[in-house]
Amino acid sequence: NREVEGVEAADEAGIRARIRQATAPFVARGLVAQWPAVQRAREGVASLAAYLQGLDNGRPAGVLTASAHLKGRFGYTPDLEALNFSRSQQTLSEVVATLIRLSGHPMPPGLYLQSAPARDHAPEFSAQNPMPLLPPEIGPRLWVGNATRAALHNDHDLNLACLVAGRRHFLLFPPEQVGNLYIGPLGYTPSGRPISIADLDTPDFETFPRLRDAFEHAQSVTLEPGDVLFIPRYWWHQVTTEGPFGMLANFWWGSYANPLEDPAVLFNQALAVMAGLSEADRAYWREMFRLHIADPRPAHFEHLPPDARQMTEVERRSLLSGIEGFMRRHFGA
Repeated sequence: NREVEGVEAADEAGIRARIRQATAPFVARGLVAQWPAVQRAREGVASLAAYLQGLDNGRPAGVLTASAHLKGRFGYTPDLEALNFSRSQQTLSEVVATLIRLSGHPMPPGLYLQSAPARDHAPEFSAQNPMPLLPPEIGPRLWVGNATRAALHNDHDLNLACLVAGRRHFLLFPPEQVGNLYIGPLGYTPSGRPISIADLDTPDFETFPRLRDAFEHAQSVTLEPGDVLFIPRYWWHQVTTEGPFGMLANFWWGSYANPLEDPAVLFNQALAVMAGLSEADRAYWREMFRLHIADPRPAHFEHLPPDARQMTEVERRSLLSGIEGFMRRHFGA
């Protein structure tokens, strides 16, 4: 796999413009190196721990814990029938204290506070550690843990991942490689997003032969404190944290204000509805999706007048309005 492209961190205007057009990830080395959190991390784990505990408002957040023999690899049990970790609610201070206590242990359990909105758990973090590329209302989420691996997954939003402490290795694949990545169950996931069931660190190409094709398109990067990685929506990424105390703050944005316009909502609804249809009905709708959504080739519509070959914006809005009205009348949505 090839290295993720780097950009000049000092060119903030250029980075903003690049984000608007980017179709691949890129890294800005040292973009948030002046964050107080990063500075405290460079002073040492004890300094960062004291800083985070001083910001903690005492509200518990979701924490994952895995047995030491799993070496921080959160995911499924081998039979895919259960998850291989437990969940709990702990405060940021409790997690930090546990990580300090475990830091000298030769085989510590995996511990991971994940996706905790800073505004809910450390409200002053955002003001003290601002993201210059985004409006202030887009706040960070905090990820704090020891040597762990977030299995390959993707997000439906744009993502800026800012490393505060430790080192994190990202392995990334473009969205169209989904068929080669052996994604697990869609309805039963470790943290809300489907993950690959293949071990990408030591890939078994006999069991998962299509991984060879996926790795032809892979990119990778290792972040140091202060580095920022931009990940476009839908890019698959595995995240591996090194060391006994790691921290990342990420920013997600770009979601759809109207759920009816969110492709993820449409996909989930289609997945649920289509599963209950007969094979004949599924065949019909499969062809309709192909002709009108997945592969709308001009040749399919040459029999229509030019103005009728694709939906206008007025027609699109009218259709969405009709769907919204139907949902309100029948479901109170």
